[in-house]
Amino acid sequence: MREKVRTRFAPSPTGMMHVGNLRTALFEYLIAKSAGGDFILRIEDTDRERYVEGALDIIYRTLDMVGLKHDEGPDLGGGYGPYVQSERKDLYRKYAEQLVSEGKAYRCFCTKERLESLHESKEENGGGYDRHCRNLSAEEVGRLLAAGTPYVIRQKMPIEGSTTFDDVVYGPITIENRELEDQILLKSDGYPTYNFANVIDDHLMKITHVVRGSEYLSSTPKYNLLYEAFGWDVPTYVHLPLIMGKNADGSVSKLSKRHGSTGFHDLIEEGYLSRAIVNYIALLGWCPKDNRELFTLEELVENFSIDGISKSPAVFDYDKLLWFNGEIVRAMPREEFLENAMPYFRQLFPQGDYPWDVLAGVLQPRVTKFSDIPGMIGFLKELPDYPVDDYINKKSKTNLENSVAMLKTAIAKLEELGDWTMEPIHDTLMGLAQELGVKNGTLLWPVRIAAAGTKVTPGGAIEILCFLGKEEALRRLNVGLEKLNKESV
Repeated sequence: MREKVRTRFAPSPTGMMHVGNLRTALFEYLIAKSAGGDFILRIEDTDRERYVEGALDIIYRTLDMVGLKHDEGPDLGGGYGPYVQSERKDLYRKYAEQLVSEGKAYRCFCTKERLESLHESKEENGGGYDRHCRNLSAEEVGRLLAAGTPYVIRQKMPIEGSTTFDDVVYGPITIENRELEDQILLKSDGYPTYNFANVIDDHLMKITHVVRGSEYLSSTPKYNLLYEAFGWDVPTYVHLPLIMGKNADGSVSKLSKRHGSTGFHDLIEEGYLSRAIVNYIALLGWCPKDNRELFTLEELVENFSIDGISKSPAVFDYDKLLWFNGEIVRAMPREEFLENAMPYFRQLFPQGDYPWDVLAGVLQPRVTKFSDIPGMIGFLKELPDYPVDDYINKKSKTNLENSVAMLKTAIAKLEELGDWTMEPIHDTLMGLAQELGVKNGTLLWPVRIAAAGTKVTPGGAIEILCFLGKEEALRRLNVGLEKLNKESV
C-alpha cells in the first residue's frame, strides 16, 4: 500500500510572513493536496530569543487569508501532537540521551568563552568546534556532571568519507564529511536545536516530504546522518529555488527589502489581493505543463506536479505581480469588486449613498490595485483648481469660445432633467449634440472638464455627472462657465 503523503509547514514565530516562507507553505500544501495527502502546521519555537509576541497570530491569519487550510496543528489537534515544539521539550532529551548511550553523541562542557575563542581563531582551525569533549573519559564526564557543569549534547559526525542524499529537484548531492561540525542536538537550557527537533518531529509525525529553500541543501546531510543514527527512513527532499530581486543596475540578488515589500501583509497593505500573491508565488520556481498563468488555489492543486519545479532561481517581479492583480480584479463578479472597493470609496465618501455601480463600472476595467482607487477618484470629492486651457482639445475640436456655448446649453438642458441617472443624462446630452449639430466630443469635453476639473479621469462626462448628483454636478458646470467667462473678458 502506498504511503500517504504528509507535508508540514513549520514556521518560527519570529515576525512577519516573508513571501519565501509563504511560497514554501504553498508548495507543501500543493504537494500534499495534489496527492490526496495531509498538510500539517507545526510551530517551531525552540529559539526563544527570537520569539516575537503576536507572531503566531500572523501565521494563522496569513494561512487563513490565502486559503491554506491545515489538517492538523496546534489549533486543530491531531494524532501526532503536540504541534508546538516547546510543548514537546521533554521528548527531545530522551532521543538525545539515546544517542549518547549508543556512543553516537556526547556531552560537551565547553564554555561560551572557549567556543568564542575558537571562532576568533578560525584562521588556525577553521572556526569550527574542535571536538574537545568528544573523547572525554567516563570519569571526567561523571566529575563534570557531579559538579553541575552546564553542557550541550553534540552528535558524533563522521570525520572521513562523504554523505550523499537525493533531492527531487536537484538530484544527488554529496558533501564531504570533514566539512561537517559535530552539531549540537540539545542546548544547555534543555531546548533542542532546530535541526535536531526537525528530524525528531518529522519522524514521529510521519512526514513523507520535507520542502524548503535551496539554501538549506548543504545542511541536509546533517539531517540524514541523524536519520541514519536512529535507523529511521529518510523523507523525500524537495528543495525550492531561491527567490531573487532585481537590482537598480539590472543585476539580481536574493530578495530583500531594498527590492520592495517582501512581507505578505505589507503587500496586502499596498493593495495586492491574497489570491494574486498566491497565484504569482506559485509560479516562482514552478512551471505548469501548459504554460498557463492564472489559477485559483483549487486549480493549482489540480495542475501541480513536483516535476515542474525548477532548479533556476526565480526573480520576484513586482510589475508581474501587479499584472496578476489587475487580471484578477477585472475578472471579478461586480458584487465582489464592490465589496473590495467599498473601503476605499468610503475613505473619500464616509457618509451618504451614491451610485456605486456607476463608479464600479468605470473603475473595474482600469484598477490594478484597490488601494489606487482614492487617487483615481479624488476629483469627485473635491473639484481641483484647473487651468482654463484644459478646455482646449484638438481632437474634440473645442476651444475657449465654443466651450462657453457648449456649457451654457448643457446646463440649461440638464437643469430640466428630473431623473438624474445614467440613461436620461446620456440621452439628454447625445440629443443636445445632435440638436447643436456638433460631434459628441465637442459637447462632452467641456462638460467633462467642468465636472471633473482634470483631463484624466476614469469614465467620461456622463458617469461623472451621474455620480456627483444633480446639485453638485450643476454647481461645477457653473463654476466652469464662470471660469471661461472670466477668461474671455
